[in-house]
Amino acid sequence: MTQALAINVPAEVTPGQWEVDPMHSEISFTIRHLMSKVRGRFDEYTSKVVIDGSEPLSSTVEVEIAMASINTNNEMRDNHVRGDAFNVEKYPTMTFRSTGIRTIDDEEFWLDGELTILGNARPVSLKAEFLGVGSGLHGETRIGFSAKTAISRKEFGMDFNIPLPGGDKVVLSDEVKIALDLQLVKSEIA
Repeated sequence: MTQALAINVPAEVTPGQWEVDPMHSEISFTIRHLMSKVRGRFDEYTSKVVIDGSEPLSSTVEVEIAMASINTNNEMRDNHVRGDAFNVEKYPTMTFRSTGIRTIDDEEFWLDGELTILGNARPVSLKAEFLGVGSGLHGETRIGFSAKTAISRKEFGMDFNIPLPGGDKVVLSDEVKIALDLQLVKSEIA
């Protein structure tokens, strides 16, 4: 067993670049809308994980999300969000770049990094979990991770909202919960 990420990661997780398998991965979010929660996902994104064999805690993660790929299963709402909330013409992508890894225990760790939305970069920490390693249907080695965080829309300049009559309540919560479930395959790129 290696010390990769200083968590319980088997030796099959070899150093180098790993690419996301979008068919078996998902980046999703939840936001409160009035008295319910709206869930959605982003359908277009790329992710790259580089595992550093000599300094596992220096491994890196990069994610780039196409903001126009938002999908809440409601095309009218999605079009509204693309324009009024995300301004996808001016800000087509959201990016995350890791800045460090801190272990929690044998399977969980904090993935620290910088999240950029609408041109506003802010530090965030994602609580992440290594889900395992195994062979895919074609014999390729695959690894799985999940991660979650919560962000403030206002901190990223997403201040679009609608006030409700007679009080200080608004239609959308400031907090957005984000979840990543990623399955990665070892890259052929050296």
